[in-house]
Amino acid sequence: MGWAAIEAAAKGRTEHAPTAADYPDTVVRRTSFIAGGGHGWRISALQTPRETPAPWKIVVITGAPSWAEYWAETLSELPQDREMIVVDRPGYGASEPTRPVTDIRVQAEALAPLLEAARGQKVLLVGQSYGAAIASIMAEQNPGKVAGLVLLSGFFGEAGPTAKWLLDLGSKALGMIPRDLRHAVIEVTGQKPQLRHARHALARLNVPIHMIHGDKDDFAPLEAAERLANETQTRRPIRVVRTEGANHFLNDGPAEILLAAIEGCIPARPQRWTFRWPKLPAIFSPRAPKAVSA
Repeated sequence: MGWAAIEAAAKGRTEHAPTAADYPDTVVRRTSFIAGGGHGWRISALQTPRETPAPWKIVVITGAPSWAEYWAETLSELPQDREMIVVDRPGYGASEPTRPVTDIRVQAEALAPLLEAARGQKVLLVGQSYGAAIASIMAEQNPGKVAGLVLLSGFFGEAGPTAKWLLDLGSKALGMIPRDLRHAVIEVTGQKPQLRHARHALARLNVPIHMIHGDKDDFAPLEAAERLANETQTRRPIRVVRTEGANHFLNDGPAEILLAAIEGCIPARPQRWTFRWPKLPAIFSPRAPKAVSA
């Protein structure tokens, strides 16, 4: 990812791996919208086009750096009865502004338009890594618009060994690394004091909350996420799904595994009840007349 960011910056590209080269726009399509909260930024995202709205819309708030194209394979494998939109957060990729937006509450305001849904459609909000805290605030700020919240590889102020090494290296080379990597270092190092806003939001939510985390995550330790789940008083218990052998980048593995984990956060459709006439006892059934021999 780091080398892809450097190469993209050198060539003036906003996408590190242009999705149009691998996926037709009938499968994965680049779109944009105007940020909420009166900020006026144009925000870029990738979506799965659908002729008619699917029953569930899955909204993905990516981490830091925030690059939607790394979800392209997952988007392409999504079944037709689901739709998904994955965002380049403000300050990343093809999204405005060009400066970092370090306040997670401002990010939540800006990304609120993603929660708009068609009539009868439900929204599953997925916050990945740094985006988990932002998604928590989005869900709390928009009551009635989110049917479920997923904290995917959530980063909550405590860096694992690999993340610590990268943050230390990035901090020393802040003036030389590409914009998106620089913004990521600035965001992540300033997140911890803001986590009280995310905890407050989680405590107020009255929707199912799911935490999906790899037990080999060396960027955002599973233990830190589990501690947050145990220490935060929520209206509903947080469901923790430990993914064995998975690292921080669950969207970088086989798409079917991640899609199955996300699908497990969507309630099963209840079976339709149909009326059936009761069977009458045999004594009430008409009997055919017996044949009489001559």
